[in-house]
Amino acid sequence: MDSFTPTCWAISDGAAGNENQCLALARALGFEPRVLRVRLRQPWDAFAPRLTIAAASAIRDADGAPLAPPWPDLAIGCGRRAALVTRSLRGWSGGRCFTVQILDPRIDSRAFDLVIAPQHDGIAGANVVRSIGALNAVDAGWLAAGRARFADLSQLPAPRTAVLVGGSNRAQKLDAAYFDALLERLAARREADGGSFLVSLSRRTPAALAARLREAFARFPGRFWNGDGENPYAGFLAWADAIVVTPDSVNMLSEACATGKPVYTFAPRPIGGKLAAFHAELAGSGHLRRLDDPRPKAAQPPSLAETSAIADLVRERCSKR
Repeated sequence: MDSFTPTCWAISDGAAGNENQCLALARALGFEPRVLRVRLRQPWDAFAPRLTIAAASAIRDADGAPLAPPWPDLAIGCGRRAALVTRSLRGWSGGRCFTVQILDPRIDSRAFDLVIAPQHDGIAGANVVRSIGALNAVDAGWLAAGRARFADLSQLPAPRTAVLVGGSNRAQKLDAAYFDALLERLAARREADGGSFLVSLSRRTPAALAARLREAFARFPGRFWNGDGENPYAGFLAWADAIVVTPDSVNMLSEACATGKPVYTFAPRPIGGKLAAFHAELAGSGHLRRLDDPRPKAAQPPSLAETSAIADLVRERCSKR
């Protein structure tokens, strides 16, 4: 008799923040999924995920190939382009494929079997599971692997401060003046406490600012990563004693808070939009602290590790179909 092995697709537009959330959930559910980075033709791209007529003709994978059966048993999408695929798979498979959409799909949640959205997205429904932050792979095992893989970081002076740098968005402008102010505060902390910096830049950090930061951090002990060689991000989070995150990225803030270590941010300008609600929630729970505030004496809260619990909810919902 043939054995049945369930299959899973992790669907995104290829943006790291979206793809990583799909992969984190899929792996927490025990899958090593097919990674699908979709491209859409116009006008489907502009109207995704609302325009479904003839959507199959508009969707291609990263190699330009159309999607074809066999359809997966589970589809996990993140982002509005992926939402067009996940909602379509529900119909293409005759309802056999269980569809999970991460983040607000911008349409009725009932177009999917399950929607997982952070609370600051402000959506609700019988099939909506609300998280605090972004799903991620950070847990005790992930951190242990990071410590083992990048054991050389243990030789850097303690306390080790990881500095996670993103880029400007509508909610917060990160320019030269911002980084000058941030560096001033980090230098003051090191003068008081000693230690070293583990600096990781994202793909959204402008090249000119990246060069400026590399030069500035060169005067301190530590490690600086901007895409050269193996990514030490897991090692940085694993070996850090504290983490400083620029205020723009829900994903980086969520990953930092999942470590269970003190997490700080520096936001000299008011934070705009839904991101402000996310910051307020993290600050209210004690997971996020302002870099300028006096160092709090409150106990460190438990790690913000949501992915495993949400995977259990997905597994339960899927079993009740």
